[in-house]
Amino acid sequence: MRKQAVILAGGKGLRLRELLGDLPKPMAIIGGKPVLEHQVELAKNHGFEEILLLTGYAACKIENHFQDGRRWGVRIRYQVENQPLGTAGAVMSVLESLPEVFLVLYGDTMPHVALNRIWKFHEQRDADITLLVHPNDHPHDSDLIELDEAGMVKSFHPYPHDPASYHNNLVNAGLYVVNKRALPPWTGRPVKMDFATELFPALLRQGKRLLGYSSREYIKDIGTPARLAQVEADWQRGKIHSLSLDRLCPAIFLDRDGTLNIERNRITRVEQLQLIPGAGEAVRRINQAGVLAVVATNQPVVARGEVSEAQLRLIHNKLENLLGDCGAFLNGIYWCPHHPDRGFPGERPELKQDCACRKPAPGLIHRAAAELGIDLARSWLIGDSTTDIRTARNAGLQAALVRTGLAGRDGRYPDVPDGEFSDLPEAVDFVLNQMAIV
Repeated sequence: MRKQAVILAGGKGLRLRELLGDLPKPMAIIGGKPVLEHQVELAKNHGFEEILLLTGYAACKIENHFQDGRRWGVRIRYQVENQPLGTAGAVMSVLESLPEVFLVLYGDTMPHVALNRIWKFHEQRDADITLLVHPNDHPHDSDLIELDEAGMVKSFHPYPHDPASYHNNLVNAGLYVVNKRALPPWTGRPVKMDFATELFPALLRQGKRLLGYSSREYIKDIGTPARLAQVEADWQRGKIHSLSLDRLCPAIFLDRDGTLNIERNRITRVEQLQLIPGAGEAVRRINQAGVLAVVATNQPVVARGEVSEAQLRLIHNKLENLLGDCGAFLNGIYWCPHHPDRGFPGERPELKQDCACRKPAPGLIHRAAAELGIDLARSWLIGDSTTDIRTARNAGLQAALVRTGLAGRDGRYPDVPDGEFSDLPEAVDFVLNQMAIV
């Protein structure tokens, strides 16, 4: 079966008008060529030989550039919208001409994503629709997605958000694999509808299987002058390609309590979590450098019966929200719920065990490396305790100690760090320089 991609390329780009003139938004230039051309090349490189461009504003400029697609080794067809139909409405209007499974891309995003991997993931899990999801640096004004433990979509949380609620920083990236069977039949009359805010929530209510595919790969919208400039800067620095799944990526592993947030001798309530000054900006520096930021934390409060998994998830959601307020995000939070000692009131016997994931054992680090594609030989761990330093040694990482939180005074292990710093910002600056990433 020939794989087909549908690219939504009808955007006018009013916020980019001073930069684009009369060009449509997907023709904005990144790395010397239009964003839409990057998408066509990406599709071709991952086996998509049929591309349908859903155009609108200044459609002739797109068609004049790409023509039949032969220059890129693909076959391109066009469908021009006479009136804006929204992301879902545009696709629904051509549904009858589409194959049983197809890919959808938003024309105002710059993706460097292994499309063949998300396609295979979709097939293996027998989903109705698979959505590419990822954390971003502005969750406070984004539509957020909540997944269950199996990766299925539980709910959508559209912007604006209730300030009293904390949601996981997981955003719809605007890239989908769609089974046509999941969509309502085309009625023959245009209906304006959006995928994220209207169609997907309706399909979820109908019991359709919507699956989240989480990836560290680069995909960012170019819809404002600032975001377009950021994507161009990322292209020039090689950041876009550095996050490819074709290569292992360095990471900075971060302890949680005493390193990112103020040490409270066990956090059991969401209101107790407060960032250490400067921590959010330090994580943003990691993000901007194209290095993964990953938390690895022991949370024996779960085994002790002081916090449920759901309550811990809420605490971590708040952590992600606070970082998002600083323009920062985490690529993953890995936590150990176990505790080897017994005798606590309300403890959970099934979690009272020696395990491979409780630091200083390296289980959390190894799991993150396997799931995120991390090069441990080029990675560091930053923490506030000798347990963190011993964890780094056990996992083959270099280690930095911060003088916040416990400041190494726990005295559990004699291990010496590769550097000692006043706080997380100072440690991150040093580590990025050691990585030759500035």
